[in-house]
Amino acid sequence: MTARKPPKVSFRWWVDRQIDEARARGEFDDLPGTGQPLPKPTGNDAATDWVLREVRRGGHDTKALLPPALALKREVQDLPEKLAAERTEQRVRELVDELNQRIRQAYLNHSGGPALTVALVDVEEAVEVWRRSRAAS
Repeated sequence: MTARKPPKVSFRWWVDRQIDEARARGEFDDLPGTGQPLPKPTGNDAATDWVLREVRRGGHDTKALLPPALALKREVQDLPEKLAAERTEQRVRELVDELNQRIRQAYLNHSGGPALTVALVDVEEAVEVWRRSRAAS
């Protein structure tokens, strides 16, 4: 572990010194991606691009990065596809009820971020869509 920053020394100088010493010790040699160009930015800021790439590379769902209001909206949009994979009507009803409970909870706890504009899902309508999708397959 590195020593504490000495008093009356700028933070920037202290960090630069730590990096220079680590480089001199060879701690940055043979890192993955060494000598390769950085990926082109997509128009977002570089930190966001990096996080998205790392989350995807790890096989995780990027929806976890959304604010709750947007995540719920996305979940409602993806619901028909999710329900189509279910085998029983009871399970379809359970999933819709669970989603509606999360939506209610979000309205009770919403304190910041994007406006919460997602509506509760009509259980009977979702079941009907599920039935039609099963009949079509």
